[in-house]
Amino acid sequence: MRSLVQSLPALNGKTVLLAPTGRAAKVLSKYTGKQAYTVHKKIYHRKPVHDGGFAFTLMQNLHTNTIFIVDEASMISNSGGLNAGSLLDDLVSYVFNGTNCKLIFIGDTAQLPPVGLDISPALDIEFMKASFYFQVDSFELTEVVRQTKDSGILTNATTIRNQVKKDGNTKPHFDVQGFKDIVRLGGDELEDALNDAYNRYDAEDTMIICRSNKRANIFNQQIRARIRWQKNELSTGDYLMVVKNNYFWLPEESKAGFIANGDIIKLTSVGRIQEMHGFRFADVRMRMIDYPDEPELETRLLLDTIMSEAPALSQPDNKRLYESVQQDYADVADRRMRLKKVKEDPFFNALQVKFAYAITCHKAQGGQWPCVFVEQGYLTDEMVNTEYLRWLYTAVSRATEKLYLVNFNKDFYE
Repeated sequence: MRSLVQSLPALNGKTVLLAPTGRAAKVLSKYTGKQAYTVHKKIYHRKPVHDGGFAFTLMQNLHTNTIFIVDEASMISNSGGLNAGSLLDDLVSYVFNGTNCKLIFIGDTAQLPPVGLDISPALDIEFMKASFYFQVDSFELTEVVRQTKDSGILTNATTIRNQVKKDGNTKPHFDVQGFKDIVRLGGDELEDALNDAYNRYDAEDTMIICRSNKRANIFNQQIRARIRWQKNELSTGDYLMVVKNNYFWLPEESKAGFIANGDIIKLTSVGRIQEMHGFRFADVRMRMIDYPDEPELETRLLLDTIMSEAPALSQPDNKRLYESVQQDYADVADRRMRLKKVKEDPFFNALQVKFAYAITCHKAQGGQWPCVFVEQGYLTDEMVNTEYLRWLYTAVSRATEKLYLVNFNKDFYE
């Protein structure tokens, strides 16, 4: 990627670098030495509307003779665009509305596809041809350079990837012998290993990847209590992950554009915790980890999502919150003005978050951490299939320096 980006200017080629998430854009910027943007930030324009909310429109592509390079394209879905439309459609439309612009998708077909899909549409040649009537050229890179060639992380990730490509339901095989960067770990060794990781890499550079939100919640509580010694419900220095897009708190000129599902934040201070509208809230100051140039921000958190096993606040709870906030403005006679008041209300717009010491693999996708713990979780023989191998490959390949395999079946080791 770096060579491609650096060589194009010599051929009079202009580039724009994009990624699906803020973390993926940060990784892309690091590797290429050039600014990368999220897809949403680049192609959508946010503007306030009369009811107090925000509307998003597809921006005009003013670039000419430019190649748009989209990394981690396996995460690009044919949903999640404007008005519940297709993000992939919007991206393609934006790029090719420019003058003589081209589009390159870069990604790994062995990784997890977008949630709810069996394929990664942007990386599926037949899908792209059928949907957009493109001439699609495809190339596969066979040399991995993320880790060094004598890396146990690389060796095992490559083995799992080859199993995925064969589309077989065979069990994984780990090789940990002779490698310093990959460790087989039992449950009784986990606490000591986590303490060592937090001392060596710190919390921002260490991640646990789990199979479910339920397991992630358990890990998060134990890490806060026994590793980080955080006894309060919420503490200064806590890391949290946003679990629902939020368009309220950041100014329009912000480089991030909005606070996105998957963004990791660090609390710099914790203020008042209160119960309102049948929910619990905390007023905090925080900074966005993947946007170091963004100033600290005062915001409000919704605490009810932190320990929920659901990905975010459920639809019935969202409705209940909306109806309760609306009661605060019952004296506003005009319905349109009342709706505007609700959409500007800080309780209604509170950030939905979970602790970010342990997360699911879908949340980790697009990110990298120096130190990663991957837990097998509940797994029967029937569950060991291509889908599981994709999950495992995606999880293992998030690590760049140290990988711990936690509680994996002894039959998985060579």
